[in-house]
Amino acid sequence: MTSHSETRPSTLAELRDSGWRSRTVKQEIRENFTRMLASDEPLYPGIVGYEDTVIPEINIALLAGHDMLFLGEKGQAKSRLMRQLVQFLDEYLPYLDIPDVAVHEDPFRPITTVGKKFLLEHDESHVPIAWWPREQRYAERLSPGTKFADIIGEIDPSKLTGGVSMSAEQALHFGLIPRMHRGIFAMNELPELDELVQVGLFNILEERDVQIRGYPIRFDLDVLILFSANPSTYNRSGKVIPQLKDRIGSIIRTHYPIERELGIEIMQQEAKIDLDGAHPVVVPYFMAEIIEEITLQARRSKYIDQASGVSARFSLANYRAMIASARQRSIVLGESPAVPRISDLGHLYSSSLGKLELDLMGSHQMSEQQVVDSLIAGAIKSVFQQYVENYGLGEIAEIFKQGVRIEVGDMLPSEAYAERLKIVPPAWDKAFEVNASDNAAVRASCVEFVLAGLYSMDQISRAVKHGKVHYET
Repeated sequence: MTSHSETRPSTLAELRDSGWRSRTVKQEIRENFTRMLASDEPLYPGIVGYEDTVIPEINIALLAGHDMLFLGEKGQAKSRLMRQLVQFLDEYLPYLDIPDVAVHEDPFRPITTVGKKFLLEHDESHVPIAWWPREQRYAERLSPGTKFADIIGEIDPSKLTGGVSMSAEQALHFGLIPRMHRGIFAMNELPELDELVQVGLFNILEERDVQIRGYPIRFDLDVLILFSANPSTYNRSGKVIPQLKDRIGSIIRTHYPIERELGIEIMQQEAKIDLDGAHPVVVPYFMAEIIEEITLQARRSKYIDQASGVSARFSLANYRAMIASARQRSIVLGESPAVPRISDLGHLYSSSLGKLELDLMGSHQMSEQQVVDSLIAGAIKSVFQQYVENYGLGEIAEIFKQGVRIEVGDMLPSEAYAERLKIVPPAWDKAFEVNASDNAAVRASCVEFVLAGLYSMDQISRAVKHGKVHYET
């Protein structure tokens, strides 16, 4: 069906003549998904690292016509995946454009009394049709604070005073799910949902009808229902009623990036930072590696509550803060390009604090700032050891053999490093994938990385006085 409104049918008679046919929302999704899969169209743009794990399970669930639960820790793209299923809907969907109907009725198969009566009383050439865009056919809700009336419905007192029977559907004020008839509804953080609302959802999943205050209002609701949950709460006894669990067709288990390189790709993709412009930025790959490794260290740390997870947003916030610190130095000192250094990581407290939940048993009274310090130190050591293994400690550390004392800092001009480092070992350019010989700012970043790495391996000493850091060999 073309997207131009002037060519779309505007009456039921025109719609019938056009050859349009009724389908359930799951049939519609399955047919569009099958066509896109067969033609090798992009199915989940921007999703990285799930090609062999999560995506095949979603595909099978769509073909099976299942309602789905996305089960994973925070920051694993659960909401993003649910929202992307909208692309498998038709671009526009026809519905009865008649008054006093709260749902988008299928023109050929209305479910409300008002809709059915209107078709009986009017000729098809006088039944108006409107079109529902796919973007409006998706709604989601966060569980905490959600009431039964919000997503299912409630008796409308004003209609009762008008003489409508409480057991009649005209007495109802519909919630989000009935209003998403022929669309997609997503409920985030399912275990936090009130048990009464869970019972209502179970009834919709089981019978596809609406029951409010004991009055069964029979509707043949047509909706794809999606859920998200954290494993630590979903698997806890009593958080989700067994009957509701049993009616969910497929559980899609998400995960964090398996490899650090994938995490970096996601981080750089989602950061959406323009590295060009008036104050361009060059990010040495080892600095991106350290930022992502900080997150990996956090996901293994005994000081952090692993049940809550460490979101990919932790990497994003730290990456943006590191680049912002480098850019500030570039602006103040007039250096170009801006090149992030180890000393820029000193500003990660503001972007990290509040994103980590400490394990009160494992932290041993460590403050959140101390935990962040330990994560940064562990990340530098891990990344530097890889460079040592690939290129040799001797070559990397060669320049410091004679005994050099160097002060470092996030606002120290790059030329200050160049004065102490007249010659750059050829191995450095090869190892760090940036040209330390030709650019003072790049050289300063490499110097700080080597110094911090050597310190992490107990090869040199470090002293901190009055906020300044000095390394000695």
